[in-house]
Order: sequence, then structure tokens, then C-alpha cells
Amino acid sequence: MTTLVIGANGQIGRQFCELAKAAGEPIKAMIRDAAQQPWFADREIETVIADLEGDFRHAFEGCDQVIFTAGSGPHTGPDKTLLIDLYAAIRAVDIAREQGIERFLMVSAMRAENPMEAPEKLRPYMAAKFAADGHLRSSGVPHVILKPGRLTDEDASERVATSLEETGGDNQVSRANVAHALLHLLKARELVDREFVLLDGEREIGEALR
Repeated sequence: MTTLVIGANGQIGRQFCELAKAAGEPIKAMIRDAAQQPWFADREIETVIADLEGDFRHAFEGCDQVIFTAGSGPHTGPDKTLLIDLYAAIRAVDIAREQGIERFLMVSAMRAENPMEAPEKLRPYMAAKFAADGHLRSSGVPHVILKPGRLTDEDASERVATSLEETGGDNQVSRANVAHALLHLLKARELVDREFVLLDGEREIGEALR
């Protein structure tokens, strides 16, 4: 069956879609408008047009798994954080429950459980992630929550850690490593109701996320 990728046109989403396509994993990339289609068409990746601020229920048709890696982005205000990172994530979980989706993979953030400990500008984002994660946990939908640290644009090492203790306090992870971790989780369907911090490290992804 097919995995719906919500946030497919984002920096992590595009990298993940390329990896999944190369691995032969059936995916459907959810994009906001037709102007975003050529990049996916060039790579023969199926798309569906749907807006997280509108009705996107139709995007779930024919899918048995969902990856939510959408985000409002660093250049928007708290209003978009509420609509995308909080409300759209909650709506996606509710649709997944209603439609019997087998598993929901949520890209959250490290330390989202303590929003007030984040830098002031990040607190609305962390609070949104905290609430969305809590909604997913209580929804009854089988799930995995991935909690990356501070995102960078470094190349993929495919070596990760799942705690600050492993990294000596270094809290960063490349978007490329997050994409590789999502591909591993996509395939590892036996992993349900699990949560993982994700940082750049020394362990193979399959060893760390198990």
C-alpha cells in the first residue's frame, strides 16, 4: 500500500521522497498547488494537491500509512504555527483515525515536551508540537514520533544518536539524516507507539531506531 507524505515539498520531505522512490516504496506526495508538481513529475513521484489550511481529506485515499513532516517554516508568525504545526497536524491524526490508517509517522522536535525551556521565538512552535504529539498519543492510531534536534543542511552520514549523552551534548542533526531515518521507519512497520530523539551520531540508523 501507499504512504501519504504530508509536507512533501519541504526540505526534509523532498529528500525523503527521492529516497523512497529510489527504494521502490510506494508514496503519494501531498503538495499545496500545481506549481510544485514539476519537481515530483520529473522524478515520477505521484502527487496529490491538497492544502493543510483547507480540506485535505481526499489526499488519504488509497493510503495505509502517513508521514507528517509539514511545518509552517521559520519566516511565518504564530498564526501559521497554530494553523499548520498544531491544527493541521491534529486534523491529519483525526482523519487517519477515521479512515483506519495503519500507522502515523510524526516528525516532531526534540524537547517539545518542555516548550517554555526553548528560546522565546521557538516557544509557540514547541507548544504546537507538544500538543500535536499529545493528540497523536491519545488518538489510538499506531504511531512513531521522531524528534530531531537542531536541523542542519549537512550531507547524510546515515549515522545517528538517540540521546545527548551519546553526542556529548551536541544537539544537531542533518535534514538528510532525518530523511534516511524516515525511510527506515517507513519500512520498519513492526515499530508502533514508539518515540525517538534523532541526532547526528555514530550508530547505524537501523541499530539506533529499533
